[in-house]
Amino acid sequence: MNRTTRRSITASIAALALTVGLGSSPATADGPEATSLLKAMSDYLAAQKTISFAYDTNLEIVTKDHQKLLLASSGTVDLERPDKFHATRSGGFATVEMIFDGKTLTLLKKDDNLYTQADIPGTLDHLIDELRDKYQRPVPGADLLLSNVYDELMRDVVDVKDLGSGVIGGTECDHLAFQAKEVDWQIWIAQGEHPYPCRYVITSKSVDQGPQYSVQISGWQTGQQAEPDEFAFKPPAEAKKVDVKELVDIDELPEQFSKEGGQ
Repeated sequence: MNRTTRRSITASIAALALTVGLGSSPATADGPEATSLLKAMSDYLAAQKTISFAYDTNLEIVTKDHQKLLLASSGTVDLERPDKFHATRSGGFATVEMIFDGKTLTLLKKDDNLYTQADIPGTLDHLIDELRDKYQRPVPGADLLLSNVYDELMRDVVDVKDLGSGVIGGTECDHLAFQAKEVDWQIWIAQGEHPYPCRYVITSKSVDQGPQYSVQISGWQTGQQAEPDEFAFKPPAEAKKVDVKELVDIDELPEQFSKEGGQ
């Protein structure tokens, strides 16, 4: 029996177990293989000096009356290790650009032609930590951009499942599922010589109704030299520089939703 057939059967058994409530044991035997696939993806990502891709995100929010709402956005990411980053995001509430040159982070809200800057010298890993912990502005799918993805993703994992193959945007992927203490998450990894992440889904355990956040990646490219000014910020005409506190509603979850009952 070849690997694809075996993994498809495993996925079918896992689906049946979930349907009849038998628990999560059928795919657990594939844990070592699943973690090795994740480690191979992590090693591949760490070895790439330059990475570019487009992405689509979906953020679920849950209202007080248990209605799920889905907020969608799209963007692009260009990075050059160890300390260059350029990302865009367009959603229904804001169009934002983020540029990091290894010393200074710039956030530009194009809708209002406002920008702010902060000195955050260091690596991309340090930038991601600072944005999340100090500025409460996490980068979409930031776990996948770190220099050691495997260690970050496997933190607090208590269960691993290999769910066989899936197809994302026409690319056949290995589909893996993980349970951690606070979240469940799934990842689809492209099969072949370039095991990049095609989709990443996080499900919250601490919020009623288990809302999800997903990132789907397309147009994956590596090894291409960035343009000289790719990571250099040039203010648009008549743009106004403001304090970081004045740059509001630039996240995927606008302030109005938290005020109107989103959890």
